[in-house]
Amino acid sequence: MNAPAPIKVAAATALAACLAAAGCATTSPGYGSTYGAPPPVSGTCYDCGTVTRIDVNGTTGSNVPNATGAVLGGIVGAVAGREIAKSNTDSTGRQNTATAAGAVAGAVVGNAIQNRAQANNGGYTIYVRMANGSTQAVTQADLGGIREGSYVRVYNGRAWLR
Repeated sequence: MNAPAPIKVAAATALAACLAAAGCATTSPGYGSTYGAPPPVSGTCYDCGTVTRIDVNGTTGSNVPNATGAVLGGIVGAVAGREIAKSNTDSTGRQNTATAAGAVAGAVVGNAIQNRAQANNGGYTIYVRMANGSTQAVTQADLGGIREGSYVRVYNGRAWLR
């Protein structure tokens, strides 16, 4: 039982749109805003230092079950598959097949989106060796371009790249 060409095209288009949406969900480290940046330092910087270590905090604080993305994606995919099939065929069997295929594709995409969104939910702990020899640890949601060995200023509970 082969599906007519319009159903194949619609299904391929829906799958491509879902995969494109999954690629847009990013939690890449190093991309952060500089909103609220500290004022410039004149003279000696007493609250500056070098980053010695960066720890990625776990996502154990998340209260969203791991299957939520897959379940919601499956529901959306099933509804989309059924609607596309309804407009392109009168066959109940083909509509059921499109519904099942949409549910599977939606579940895969929904799971991928959830995994990427939760990857760095816990943020980062940045350890800084200060100019006076002490060590400070700050926890923040993004790195803002900071890497180990970066020279930073610790201001208002956050490390800022200098």
